Amino acid sequence: MGIVNVTPDSFSDGGRYLDPEAAVDHALALAGEGADLIDIGGESTRPQAAPVPEAEELRRVLPVLDRLAGRLSVPISIDTRKPAVARAALEAGAGLVNDIAANREDPALWEVVATFGAGYVCTHMQGTPQTMQENPRYADVVREVGAFFADRLDRLDRHGVPAEQVALDVGIGFGKSLDHNLDLLAQVGSYKKLSRPMVLGVSRKSFLGKLSGAGVADRLPASLACAAYAVLAGVQVIRTHDVGPTRQAVRSVEALQERKP
Repeated sequence: MGIVNVTPDSFSDGGRYLDPEAAVDHALALAGEGADLIDIGGESTRPQAAPVPEAEELRRVLPVLDRLAGRLSVPISIDTRKPAVARAALEAGAGLVNDIAANREDPALWEVVATFGAGYVCTHMQGTPQTMQENPRYADVVREVGAFFADRLDRLDRHGVPAEQVALDVGIGFGKSLDHNLDLLAQVGSYKKLSRPMVLGVSRKSFLGKLSGAGVADRLPASLACAAYAVLAGVQVIRTHDVGPTRQAVRSVEALQERKP
């Protein structure tokens, strides 16, 4: 899953693809590098990011979606928390909603997903982007995230989104400390019992910098190591800024797995 941030303030590439033509060119380039899915977002969800009004988020993403119509050979995901943005993006040709706010109680976005029969990425987050890194606490983060997934799969089904349309994301960095992130990564294979595809987004994230001391631009080796580990554990979708190198790493791991006795 290749990332296209149509934002001025995303932690890694904020501002680079705010212009619609730059975003379109980047999406096409990521597809050319081998992305199986393009994830377009118009609101930064980094820690303490300011919320973006609905109209502004639409202004950012719709021109990109319109320009990509008929030019992109892979599915498009819309990275949003807002029902109106999800609806407009699905009408414009997106096929999947990537939702970091699946911890909400309001079912409006789920009802949009149900109406379109769209795919849905259910992401775990403690709090909101504005509060999520203010001393996150868990008694057992792996168990609690698993309980969250089971609860959300039930709620989604009751709102017209069956499990067959849902993928799960543990939400690395979304309301987690370094230790929480490492525990989730180490045990990400434990969620296979839920029989749903797993999505993992670790690309260039701050916990990698805490481990290595590397700045955002120098975290590719650590990102690839986590991606390879996750694929070995059974994760099917890796969300990344660096599609070409990640695809090489993933394909190498898969080739080795196929040769195991």
